[in-house]
Amino acid sequence: MYLFALVTIAVTVLLSQLLIQYNLNSQLSDSRIINISGKQRMLSQKLTKEILVLNFITDSLHKEEQINKVSKIISEWKFNHYSLVNGNDSLGFPKEKNPIQTQYFENIKPNFDIQLKTITAFLDNKKQNKNEQENQKLVQIILDNGTVFLSKMNQIVGEYDKEAREKVTLQSKTEYAILVFTLLVLLLEFIFIFKPTNKKVESLISNLLSSERKAIKLAQDTEIISEAKENSVKELKSLNYAMENTLLYCRIATDGTIIHIGEKFSKLIQYNPFLSDKKFGQVLTPVEKEQLIIDRIVLENHRRGWQGELNISTRNEQSLWLDLSMVPVTIKKDESELLIICFDITERKKAVQEVERLNAANVADKLNQQKVISSKIVENQENEQNRIAREIHDGIGQMLTGLKFSLESINLDDKEKSTVKIDYLKKLTLDIIKGVRTATFNLMPPELSDHGINSALAKLTLELSKLTGKNILFYNKTDFNSRLDSLIEINIYRLTQEAINNAIKYADSTHIIVQLSHSATLLSITVDDNGKGFNINAVEKKRNSESGMGMLFMKERIQYINGRIFFNSIPNEGTRITFNVPI
Repeated sequence: MYLFALVTIAVTVLLSQLLIQYNLNSQLSDSRIINISGKQRMLSQKLTKEILVLNFITDSLHKEEQINKVSKIISEWKFNHYSLVNGNDSLGFPKEKNPIQTQYFENIKPNFDIQLKTITAFLDNKKQNKNEQENQKLVQIILDNGTVFLSKMNQIVGEYDKEAREKVTLQSKTEYAILVFTLLVLLLEFIFIFKPTNKKVESLISNLLSSERKAIKLAQDTEIISEAKENSVKELKSLNYAMENTLLYCRIATDGTIIHIGEKFSKLIQYNPFLSDKKFGQVLTPVEKEQLIIDRIVLENHRRGWQGELNISTRNEQSLWLDLSMVPVTIKKDESELLIICFDITERKKAVQEVERLNAANVADKLNQQKVISSKIVENQENEQNRIAREIHDGIGQMLTGLKFSLESINLDDKEKSTVKIDYLKKLTLDIIKGVRTATFNLMPPELSDHGINSALAKLTLELSKLTGKNILFYNKTDFNSRLDSLIEINIYRLTQEAINNAIKYADSTHIIVQLSHSATLLSITVDDNGKGFNINAVEKKRNSESGMGMLFMKERIQYINGRIFFNSIPNEGTRITFNVPI
């Protein structure tokens, strides 16, 4: 019943996301169409202006340069117009248009053809230095027709804008409908699945309590029954602990040979899960002394189980702390195996060691002590985000494990139905894993902890550029590739991320450049955009606004790492934000 409920919720969420993504994909080209159609108005005006300039140029060299300039504008103008009229796959422009837009393009076609023909004739005359009197008439035709063309293009741009707003409105209504449907599904599952199941569980617990009383009475008569009961209680406690706290797992035989190892566990210890006939100790660590200790624990405790903390060395010579539980599981009458459940507690151990070191240091300066505490608060916030990311990943990971065990329990006698179900569940598993990996990257990119700020910023700009469609570039001007304190790297990454997001969200910018440079004592990061800019003094006075609060939070964050931040912005020209951090 629970599996059915979970599958129903997963299918509902997947279908809703597919519908939303389909609607979003249909809107991807709207902004580009509006931009290109708006650009057509600008090119028309620019074309008229350059024709007038060319008409009054007498110097042959300047005339040739102006003719080439006008020719380039005409080429772009023609390309954009034909792309809007006939569609363009590379730009994502549709071939089909609504009847109103089709009529608008039919109305503007004569003006476009006259304008193109007149400008072409004018350029031919200029190239051959003849028919100056005719050129004056052609210029007047270009001016008169340009005004009409501009007016009709305004109608086209307005219609594109109207279509975009209608799509957004439809998307909003669709999302509300999906929300209502999802809530309805959850309500029905609560009424028809979870509530009846809860009653069954209560009845089962009541029966178990009654059975326990009977077992206690029987235990007084026979020592064998008492021992069986005690072992059952221990196994139930171990199983309950594993179900509540499982993060990393594998299955091994009683002799220590690996039967199956989870994907997350194999990645953590850098082991190829397709290799077989390996002992658990050999898989866990390359150090022979540590392997012997692990093999001894398995050998001595394969019947009664074991729980404790292990400190091992990984294949990249890193220290790894594991909280390990070993639970015996009976498969058949004479066959059993061990379920290994682990938790990566390396960061917790490091934090405990750091706390012990700080407590033993006896810091006298109260101001510096407060600063350390504030820094730790920020670091703990980042660690909490990492923990949330792991919880999301591991929670869904357990769902995947459940789906996998469900697959193993499918009746293979009906091969056709089994194959269809297996293929569907595998695809669902891959989709969930992909979503989890995307969510964990947003919370804490692995590049930052593995390779440092340079690689993390390069990855950030690349991913945001793909996601938003904007030109976001990163330059390491001084080839900086050193590692900094983790607190400094985290704050630099978050500050840069906030600056880029502000340029995308508020500045309406199309190009964003992130530059990193350094000297012997200073690391500098500059974020430039070509957006609409803002009045810095006016924004700082409005602390209750979203922009004012954003600037305040950026200033407070830079202070945690003894850095400085500078804002430079000119309305309608762009914004530059600079972070300077001592290194």
